[in-house]
Amino acid sequence: MEDFQVYIVYFFIWLISTIILRAIFKSRTTSSLPPSPLRIPIIGHLHLLAPIPHQALHKLSTRYGPLIHIYLGSNPCIVASSPEMAKEFLKTHEASWSDRPQTEATDYLTYGSQDFSFAPYGPYWKFVKKLCMSELLGGRTLDLLQPVRRHEIESMVNVLLKKAKAGKAVDIGAELMRLTNNVISRMLMRERCSENEDEAGDVKNLIKEVAEITGKFNASDYIWFCKNLDLQGIRKRLVDIRGRFDKMMERIIEEHRDVRRKRKENSDAGPEEKDLLDILLDISEDESLEIKLSRENIKAFILDIFAAGTETSAITTEWALAELINHPNIMKKARQEIDTVVGKNRLVEESDIANLPYLQAILKETLRLHPTGPLIVREASKDCTIANYHIPAKTRLFVNVWALGRDSNYWNNALEFKPERFDMSIEDIKNGKSQLDVRGQHFHLLPFGSGRRGCPGTSLALQVVQTTLAVLIQCFEWEVENAGQNDENTVSMEEGLGLTLPRAHPLVCVPVARLDPFPCM
Repeated sequence: MEDFQVYIVYFFIWLISTIILRAIFKSRTTSSLPPSPLRIPIIGHLHLLAPIPHQALHKLSTRYGPLIHIYLGSNPCIVASSPEMAKEFLKTHEASWSDRPQTEATDYLTYGSQDFSFAPYGPYWKFVKKLCMSELLGGRTLDLLQPVRRHEIESMVNVLLKKAKAGKAVDIGAELMRLTNNVISRMLMRERCSENEDEAGDVKNLIKEVAEITGKFNASDYIWFCKNLDLQGIRKRLVDIRGRFDKMMERIIEEHRDVRRKRKENSDAGPEEKDLLDILLDISEDESLEIKLSRENIKAFILDIFAAGTETSAITTEWALAELINHPNIMKKARQEIDTVVGKNRLVEESDIANLPYLQAILKETLRLHPTGPLIVREASKDCTIANYHIPAKTRLFVNVWALGRDSNYWNNALEFKPERFDMSIEDIKNGKSQLDVRGQHFHLLPFGSGRRGCPGTSLALQVVQTTLAVLIQCFEWEVENAGQNDENTVSMEEGLGLTLPRAHPLVCVPVARLDPFPCM
């Protein structure tokens, strides 16, 4: 009995000593980290991120400073909310922050991160980045596929014109999603998502499900003892989604291979019209390249382009049109520019955008206030010291792009929609006058990220969004059906839930054709 009591005493001495030592060690290690709110055991600071993470993080930064330290469950994270801090991570110490954190959803859907967006920074990623910039999303390829984008915009205008003649309301967001899905689908594999509801039409639903499930909170990603549990049924859904995507892509790849074989056998065949999948297959068959693309690499990359190039472009255009409806004077000025440069006898072309600086300014101002990537997410590949704080490897980084666009110390009247802050004359642009662009060179405005892992599809996104917006301005007046609750003449600008900054309320308008006769398409 006495021996048992001794063991009990030893146990409590060990337990108390362990607690004290851990507290001392923790205080020493956390003292070298940025300020942090009090956290709750197990969940950390997850409760502070509701309901909209980028807004919640902005509120925390106003209290604790432009660099804060939080825990999302058991995952240590750093949040940067000023241009100076963003530059430290994304430029000065970029080599330490070029990885992206993995989640169960992104890893599984991309066949074990064999894509481009989530692949670890290294030889494979560098190889694919080079292919993106030179072959897949380079200027020459985009020029060759310009007729596809043009045709889909004309198809959307035809739909809107029919609605205008019937006096029917249109869900602008739904029409823009149909447009961008069809543009990306045809550029990738010559199939339209909205043609029918068979396997081709299922692309649209699959991409919607991918966006939803990758943005869904998954306890397995954040709480360590839930890692091997599927408490929310997410793992089961991932298996179903990837299974359907895989079946669809196998069918499309085999069809492309059959066409390619027949062309090789037919010496009289004319010049080949290639889509992006054809280019990827060419690369996978090139034995001279230092890295060979597998079938999984191709499928994962196609999923990347769909996920990154459809919803984001549609949402940006929808936000821009909503802002113009709420600011009729800006809408009027944009129309005057288009009517002067393009006229009323033809539709705006991609080649016209360079001569429409005010339209470009409208898009920049939209991306400042409504960036469809409100948070840039990275992960430290090694220990790093920033602003005298020691940040260990595997720490996650969130750069709050949304907050940068609302920095009142830099942007005058930051919450005001004012394209004039970006407006430049064509003469200024030709003379090389410096202007704040959207490609990540200036850390007050980062809608497409910055540095090595900046978005490789920026040029494509700008072409699609600017041309689509210009056509919507040129061809139609917009009568709002679901205006804001406080003012019948304005559209609600409330943000919804999601990773891509969707609108909380659909933009529903009745289009009214303003060109008579309407340009022949």
